[in-house]
Amino acid sequence: MLDEAVERGVYVVAGRVRVGAETYGEGTLAVLRGGVTVPLKAETDARVIVIGGTSVGPRHIWWNFVSSSETRIERAKQDWAEMRMGSVPGDDEFIPLPSS
Repeated sequence: MLDEAVERGVYVVAGRVRVGAETYGEGTLAVLRGGVTVPLKAETDARVIVIGGTSVGPRHIWWNFVSSSETRIERAKQDWAEMRMGSVPGDDEFIPLPSS
């Protein structure tokens, strides 16, 4: 059951919803505490995605890279700098890595 999930969230695809005491609009994610039942009510016509599960563990973040492994982030930096990550068709811009 979702109430039992350690990590839970409600992503608002469209409309506006109330999650507990807070209101969330389109394009926002409400992050919920595990093990607590929280009321979810649409304030307008709305579409939401409700997600949850066990924790995937700690995350490391650097620039646009997120991973559970610092080694993987270092490899991603090198892949990006050497343009091995592919590109978006029609987008010729390349943004270099930040200096730090």
